[in-house]
Amino acid sequence: MSFSSFHPRSASPARPVVSAVATGLLLAVACTAQAATFNGSGALTTDYVWRGTSQTQGDPAVQAGFKASAVNGLYGAVWGSNVEFAPETKASSEIDVTVGWGGTLTDDWALDVNLTHYRYPSTTVDLDWTEAIGTLTWKQNYWAQLGYSTEALATDEAGAYAQLGAKLPLGEQVRLEAAAGYYWLEDAYDDSYTHAQLGAVWAFRAPFELRVTAHATDSSAKTLFPGLAGSRVEAALQAAF
Repeated sequence: MSFSSFHPRSASPARPVVSAVATGLLLAVACTAQAATFNGSGALTTDYVWRGTSQTQGDPAVQAGFKASAVNGLYGAVWGSNVEFAPETKASSEIDVTVGWGGTLTDDWALDVNLTHYRYPSTTVDLDWTEAIGTLTWKQNYWAQLGYSTEALATDEAGAYAQLGAKLPLGEQVRLEAAAGYYWLEDAYDDSYTHAQLGAVWAFRAPFELRVTAHATDSSAKTLFPGLAGSRVEAALQAAF
């Protein structure tokens, strides 16, 4: 199976131990969430773009998520979207299960560390994999993120991802969001790639926002993900509640 035959998350043997760990941690969060807070999100988007590459072949996506947070900072979350990969995978949906901890370090600094398990329940091959992700945020508007997996993109090889980003408020209702990332995939695919994005968000009526984002990748991404990487623009109507 070649990389471009499927999508950025290609197939590998099943990993029931990882799934069991993620499920166990999620149950632990639920048990400690006596004074938990709950929130959710939803979005309608013209394209599901993940780390610079389309996960829906450029087609629209419907997305929704739910999060439960305990007073001690532990949380569990579930997020889902439709996807569209190569026809032979029969992949049509993605469900991400996340467990982690998030909290403030000082008045200006906050930290979030989590374990995210990406699942594709409708596939004929196993595309599931897990990644550890840490995000350090300054003044709620600037962040640095690092992700690492020993089964990057559902392979049996390690991969790391780094991102720097910023939110730039232009008023009470409008903000810009910019980010640049680099994905180390030398072990899995003998290559790595860079991507960047710039978006404008209009919070026109709470809790609804309209987002338009321009994405770009380098030539390595285009080689790894033909037709899925490169320059593209996606628009979304999103809400948090």
